[in-house]
Amino acid sequence: MSKEIKTIAVLTSGGDAPGMNAAIRAVVRKGISNGVNVKGIKRGYLGLLNEEIVDMEAKDVSDIIQTGGTILGTARCLEMKEPDVQAHAADICRKHNIDGLVVIGGDGSYRGAQALARNGINTIGLPGTIDLDIACTEYTIGFDTAINTAMEAIDKVRDTSSSHERCSIIEVMGRNAGYIALWTGVANGAEDILLPEKYDYNEQELINNIVASRKRGKTHHIIVNAEGIGHSTSMAKRIEAATGIETRATILGYLQRGGNPTCKDRFYASIMGAYAADILCQGKSNRVVAYKHGEFVDYDIEEALNMTKGIDEYQFEICKKLSR
Repeated sequence: MSKEIKTIAVLTSGGDAPGMNAAIRAVVRKGISNGVNVKGIKRGYLGLLNEEIVDMEAKDVSDIIQTGGTILGTARCLEMKEPDVQAHAADICRKHNIDGLVVIGGDGSYRGAQALARNGINTIGLPGTIDLDIACTEYTIGFDTAINTAMEAIDKVRDTSSSHERCSIIEVMGRNAGYIALWTGVANGAEDILLPEKYDYNEQELINNIVASRKRGKTHHIIVNAEGIGHSTSMAKRIEAATGIETRATILGYLQRGGNPTCKDRFYASIMGAYAADILCQGKSNRVVAYKHGEFVDYDIEEALNMTKGIDEYQFEICKKLSR
């Protein structure tokens, strides 16, 4: 029989993502509604190791659902890869009477949660990353806001690119995953979309596309380039030298992580946070909350980490057809 859960905690780890605050709010309020004490851990696993742990009440999460970032703060913590540090982190949880922990972050954060579970602390992971690169789920907290932010920025770059008859390379985030590039490339009507999963580094084909596009009378050429490919500035210089067309690189960078979360990110993050609090209070551990086939579900962390995903072939073919 699982032990009685009296106190749960929540932390955010890794890169921040819009909607994290909505998830924190849901964990806190649903936990309190379930009759347990709730604590917040500041600055992720690093804050746990430093015992930056505070009690949280419902009022502490008022007026945060609309804000980007994370009120708990976040930090990288490479030390959590070490078995002795993992055991120490579990001891700190026990010292503060924490029976269960909700970890909001990406796959690296899940590995820390998995280690805590092995050391006797019930853990539930929430997919908090703008990259959409967690294989077990069709939605990750922050992705919707990030693509909308990028889409609006690319629309603005297109305006000036057209005015100056330029080629523009716009680099979006996503680490080694091309989902942000795919979605924004299609949504912005980009002439070329470069995805780490698909790009063959045939720059001559890019150059041919740009020249052909100009011959058809287009006054601009938008290339959406994924972060996993990168090198947008040097690419722009080579394209300009080869085509004679003024080419500029714009790297959107951390702009995509910030800003007020969209309705979807607020809603989905809230449901996921409440779901995590519920299954944690039920005594579940070593689970990841996911959105799959229209439902909120949970998977074993080990199973989730072993899953793989790639770019949908049909979506990729459509993106190529629509760009010409």
